[in-house]
Amino acid sequence: MGIDKTPDEKQLFDKLVQKSELKQTVYQSTFESFNLLKKMIEQMSRNYQTYTKIRKAKFDIPFEVVSRSQFEIELKFGGDILLFMMHTNVFEFSRGHRVMNTSYVKEDKERSYCGVIHVYNFLADSFKYNRLNDAGYLIGRVFINKDKHYFIEGKRELGYLFNNFGQNKLDKEAVKTIVGAAIEYTVNFDLLTPPYENVKEVSLHEMVTALDTLSIKTGKRLGFKFQADED
Repeated sequence: MGIDKTPDEKQLFDKLVQKSELKQTVYQSTFESFNLLKKMIEQMSRNYQTYTKIRKAKFDIPFEVVSRSQFEIELKFGGDILLFMMHTNVFEFSRGHRVMNTSYVKEDKERSYCGVIHVYNFLADSFKYNRLNDAGYLIGRVFINKDKHYFIEGKRELGYLFNNFGQNKLDKEAVKTIVGAAIEYTVNFDLLTPPYENVKEVSLHEMVTALDTLSIKTGKRLGFKFQADED
């Protein structure tokens, strides 16, 4: 015997199904884009191995890929690590976000729902020596909608090059450019000495702990506001 549904219930169920289907579509678009990104990083690693056979470097400079899970991939190059992490949830922007005022989103509100891939930069030694106090930095986050249109909030190369949501589509060439820009930004983002006033005092406990575990906090901009490198 069927359940008698009132018009209000039908409207509620329609909305539930519509929103769920939208979020599943966005998730699938983001997941496919993330897998494309993983394949590109793995291909770049193979290309680097070919490159090193031609150009012999003075030192062994790594360019290595580790797939940590279906939602996370690690790229280690030189003294740095980039972590690309896909969030499993779907997000919408606040009303005040600039994306909500674009004609692209105003034409279709569903375009504002996005999956996100975060790009973090860590020092390779932070992982090597298990320095749990070390700082990493979010250098960019890639937002992808149901149609695989994307834009990036991020630092320098990442934030400035990929901000046309209505035009940018995440295909193979776009992924290659994004990964290249992330690597270039990281290579140019150097480790700076923190101000003397910030490190002139150290407790005996901190020093003993540091000697035991190498836990003196290290990061590329410790003692500085990260935003200062935008100039």
